[in-house]
Amino acid sequence: MTTQRPSISAFFPAYNDGGTIGSLVVTTLQTLSEVSDDYEVIVIENGSTDFTVDVLAELAIKYPRFSYQAHREPLGYGGALRAGFAACSKEFVFYTDGDAQYDPRELKILLAAMRSDVDVVNGYKIDRSDPFHRKVIGRVYHHTVKLMFGFKLRDVDCDFRLIRRSAMSAVNLYSDSGTICLELVKKLQDAGKTFAEVPVHHYHRTYGKSQFFNFPRIWRTLQQLIGLWWTLMVLRKKG
Repeated sequence: MTTQRPSISAFFPAYNDGGTIGSLVVTTLQTLSEVSDDYEVIVIENGSTDFTVDVLAELAIKYPRFSYQAHREPLGYGGALRAGFAACSKEFVFYTDGDAQYDPRELKILLAAMRSDVDVVNGYKIDRSDPFHRKVIGRVYHHTVKLMFGFKLRDVDCDFRLIRRSAMSAVNLYSDSGTICLELVKKLQDAGKTFAEVPVHHYHRTYGKSQFFNFPRIWRTLQQLIGLWWTLMVLRKKG
């Protein structure tokens, strides 16, 4: 008797990721072909100013299971994730970032942990391959949001996730910035969804630069973080 293989949607938000998005898409397509008979890969291009769209256009011609959305005006990271979730049609949804700091072949590790009683498999970084100042900021951020929101995950900002698409029906996402990851995990957690966690590798960025680690963006994120905390932790309790 043969076991039915799962159907999987994989999507990636991409902003100025022309140097990495091609290999990420091709490697993901190859990986999915090894674990699924029904799969798709989608890129949500987010107002890039480099050659990302050119790469995506060439990929779409060559690979029938690949598609992309190109947006002239940036959606924000949260907007790109919301568009990605909306575009996915399969039983499971996998996403990570277009900068290829995670290895999409480790999707197999997530899939192996996706038992029948699990709704979300979340990666956690074995070791963060970033400059020292980013590691420090990352740890401070992690402990701050864990305290603010009561997160149970050991690495809530690891954007390497496999989610049952049916679980997403329990949440409505609104954030347009990087705080969407906190919103997503918090709302899934509050909805009683079951999480599993697996270790994954994190690699140095080989192309482009982070859009988060500059003072104006950090300041905006802090403002949005406080707004999200007020909405999810204060107003919800009052309601």
